[in-house]
Amino acid sequence: MQDVPELDLGPDRSLLLVDDDEVFLRRLARAMEKRGFEVETANCVAGGKAIAGARPPAYAVIDLRLDDGNGLDVVEHLRERRPDSRIVVLTGYGAIATAVAAVKIGATDYLSKPADADEVVHALMASGEALPSPPDNPMSADRVRWEHIQRIYEQCDRNVSETARRLSMHRRTLQRILAKRGPR
Repeated sequence: MQDVPELDLGPDRSLLLVDDDEVFLRRLARAMEKRGFEVETANCVAGGKAIAGARPPAYAVIDLRLDDGNGLDVVEHLRERRPDSRIVVLTGYGAIATAVAAVKIGATDYLSKPADADEVVHALMASGEALPSPPDNPMSADRVRWEHIQRIYEQCDRNVSETARRLSMHRRTLQRILAKRGPR
């Protein structure tokens, strides 16, 4: 295991992490604590808003889609309480429209999942108009498509017909895709 250097975070090291994926949330919280952040976590919109209202953090990483609503509600709530906070929105559904919406309401940056702790820190600490460097090993377009299909399939309780309808795809085409292994 490699040592992680502490960052110059300034006097306020508070970080709010909001994500409904418990495993990811715990792993990211540990990684951010190793980098010097004082982490608080929430797994829903209501929990994120409660923390943002009581103790508005200097930094926040918020998932876009949560079990009880939209993470952008937490972004807006936090931005009202602490206009100078640096907020990164994470999502498994990378789309230009949601990126624009996130930035318009106050997010500093927008990252697609899976994002590792280094990418999150880079996005939180970036300043100015410079674009972040591209990831070393990004997912292929085929992999992103496959992951999206799998997620919708799970959300439709593994119902092929319903998934095909929601994706505007022929049922047999979807069955062929689901029968194959995921692309790299």
